Amino acid sequence: MNKLYIGNVSEQASALDLESIFEQWKIPFSAPFLVKSGYAFVDCPDEKVAMRAIDTLSGKVELHGKVLEVEHSVPKRQRSCNLQIRNIPPHMQWEVLEGMLAQYGTVESCEQVNTDTETAVVNVRYAAKDQAREALDKLNGFLMENYALKVSYIPDETAAADAPAVGGRRGFNQRGPPRQGSPSLGARPKLQSDVPLRMLVPTQFVGAIIGKEGATIRNITKQTHSKIDIHRKENAGAAEKPITVHSTPEGCSSACRNIMEIMQKEAVDTKMCADTETLTEEIPLKILAHNNFVGRLIGKEGRNLKKIEQDTDTKITISPLQDLTLYNPERTITVKGTLEACGKAEEEIMKKIRESYENDVAAMHLQSNLIPGLNLNALGLFPGAASGGMSPSVVSGPPAGAQAGYQSFGQPQVESETVHLFIPALAVGAIIGKQGQHIKQLSRFAGASIKIAPADGVDTKQRMVIITGPPEAQFKAQGRIFGKLKEENFFGPKEEVKLEAHIKVPSFAAGRVIGKGGKTVNELQNLTSAEVVVPRDQTPDENDQVVVKITGHFYASQLAQRKIQEIISQVRRQQQPKASATDPPVTRRK
Repeated sequence: MNKLYIGNVSEQASALDLESIFEQWKIPFSAPFLVKSGYAFVDCPDEKVAMRAIDTLSGKVELHGKVLEVEHSVPKRQRSCNLQIRNIPPHMQWEVLEGMLAQYGTVESCEQVNTDTETAVVNVRYAAKDQAREALDKLNGFLMENYALKVSYIPDETAAADAPAVGGRRGFNQRGPPRQGSPSLGARPKLQSDVPLRMLVPTQFVGAIIGKEGATIRNITKQTHSKIDIHRKENAGAAEKPITVHSTPEGCSSACRNIMEIMQKEAVDTKMCADTETLTEEIPLKILAHNNFVGRLIGKEGRNLKKIEQDTDTKITISPLQDLTLYNPERTITVKGTLEACGKAEEEIMKKIRESYENDVAAMHLQSNLIPGLNLNALGLFPGAASGGMSPSVVSGPPAGAQAGYQSFGQPQVESETVHLFIPALAVGAIIGKQGQHIKQLSRFAGASIKIAPADGVDTKQRMVIITGPPEAQFKAQGRIFGKLKEENFFGPKEEVKLEAHIKVPSFAAGRVIGKGGKTVNELQNLTSAEVVVPRDQTPDENDQVVVKITGHFYASQLAQRKIQEIISQVRRQQQPKASATDPPVTRRK
């Protein structure tokens, strides 16, 4: 893949012009430029140089008033199932990327290419040509975290080799091993996890963990290829201090074992315990985990946690919900057992937490760009990566006394909305929790009023949850309710949680939601994948409002709700009387 296609070339451009550009940017070429009308070709010494030319020049360098487009030169007969995707955000998770690619078809392989660029590059192979074509059309130029993806074909040598005589069908073979001499495009690299390991350690061991002039902690970070933050200044005078470990899952586990060994040795040296058999009782492993993931770690009726205990021969307890506050969304997972057993338990616990995080973030990334008006980074649904993973001050919400979500858009105060969400009647107990603890906690977390309406009758199969709050509060509250129903197995393991939500709209706006001949409501359904129904012949209530019914999975429902609220806002703006030229001027305060 060392032959390049140069597009958008000016008619005035010559081979000499192109040569001077490559020389200016110190990009070697191994053959003369072949210049055609509007485009050109050139050979590079190897694939690495070709990649550098693409990254350096494409869309960035101008020649005679036209910005050059540089990509791999791929003959039509080899434009089949193989794509190269460049300019991928450097911190993007594999699960997010694979989830995005899977929208367009079956991905047979996805391999990272080693480059010198800040952003990532992958080679992707789809199962069929039409799938690759759709992915190229939809993803080329697609903005992800402010990075515009660049997608192009790369030669599909199997397609060229398997091509029969003209008029026959081309077949596809399973991709074999890389050819001799081609760059090593290993499988998924070991990436640093976005969820760090957070531990609590007794304050008296912090000095030993750091070591003289920091020698011990430096040694651990070097051996485990990790970054370790010891938060000594947090909670002055506290008996325990948090430690945050940033690394691959394997690196985090190795650092955890090293830290446990140091504490154990220090305890023996200071004669805190008589022997190592009882030592783990004195110094258990304590892991901090964001409350959003703890339900899935525990599992229905505690099955997941019981399995980890049995498999690792440990005793595991989790701090109660009552210990959570707006500024402390983490729960303490205490593991008791031998050093080796605690290490195995840490691996299993963090594996479950990372799975939960990655599943949530994958769904979030795929849908968040579709939901207008929401500042998803401020929602606090997931730990904030920018703050080192799980800093309580970042993820927990607004200052005390402020209503969550009202001012986080960077806009004027947002109006409160009311949504009626219908859940299975059997799930009411799970949503309320013991002595109402779960619904109170959920209400505080989301910054919304959450109430469950009385049952309509004895045999009712659904109950109505009344949620009142601004858009971000709605998103957080509804998201947690959808998640709780999935965690508690009110829907099958492979069944998507779909709920019906009712929102009220002014009767004068109902027609706009439906559109002429149902055009708007049909477009809404196509865009959101939710079922949107405005029942006919409704009698407006005392507030002159009618009901719109929305049924779908969480993101579909959220998108439909936001789109409908947009329509209502537009109608209201249009109905506002315009200021007359004869109106007295408004005096502004100085």
